[in-house]
Amino acid sequence: MFIKTHAPQDALITQLLPVLQQASQILFEEYQSYTAGSEFNIHQKSDQSPVTQADLKVNDFLIKALAKIQPVYPVLSEESDNSDRHEWSTCWMLDPLDGTKEFIHERDEFTINLSLIKKTKTIFSVIVVPCEQQVYLGYINELPYKYQFNHGQWWRYQTVENRKPHELQVGLSHNSKNPKYKQFIEYIERDDHTVIRREAGSAYKFCMMLEDEIDLYPRFHPTSEWDTSAGQGLLESIGGGLITLSGKPFEYNKRDTVLNEGFLAFTTPEIKQLALNALKQLQITD
Repeated sequence: MFIKTHAPQDALITQLLPVLQQASQILFEEYQSYTAGSEFNIHQKSDQSPVTQADLKVNDFLIKALAKIQPVYPVLSEESDNSDRHEWSTCWMLDPLDGTKEFIHERDEFTINLSLIKKTKTIFSVIVVPCEQQVYLGYINELPYKYQFNHGQWWRYQTVENRKPHELQVGLSHNSKNPKYKQFIEYIERDDHTVIRREAGSAYKFCMMLEDEIDLYPRFHPTSEWDTSAGQGLLESIGGGLITLSGKPFEYNKRDTVLNEGFLAFTTPEIKQLALNALKQLQITD
């Protein structure tokens, strides 16, 4: 949960906040335009995934803004050329519109994901939720903050043990049809847990985890590094994490590909172990 607090006295956060608020507003206005039926450009990329004018507009704005804040750090973005990325020991990682399909289907569960990567590790994380006018952000070794743009209010994460011991909230994508999810949940239920399914799109599920609305988020199909880096950093900062199906935390800008295999995102070590036990029974691995 989050409790009200004062603004953090941190130079990077102070510099980023107005930039994030403006990026959020740009994306929100693009969404309003799209849902109002205005002319709107949507194209297919080479991998057949959609990209919209909103992706590109936010990407252009943030790359220029980040260059002014930290000119020495390049930006590894979903919508930009990343051919030199292995030469970067420190870089920003950006997804200017995570949940493009949610956006297109007029579901408001889309986000802006931004993280700072240093030597393959996420050290600072940001997830902006434009339709809620708020942002989650923080450093890997500190409890994260939430800021509400419309109220100018800061909040700080606080751990509260108020959940029922045998109740588990599992986050799933909308219309998850892979039978592995059903089998995975059945194994957890056999372990004397009542599972509550929570459907949501994109990295918005990581925000729900910070809000105690999801405890475990399994993913059995590929994502990209910019989909998970910010969420992993925020979860690790509260004592949870995000790991491969073989139990290892993701590292970033290290492999030949930016594609991730499946993962488990969790809020506590106990939930991590429960999920790994279910995977073992299901015999799902990377």
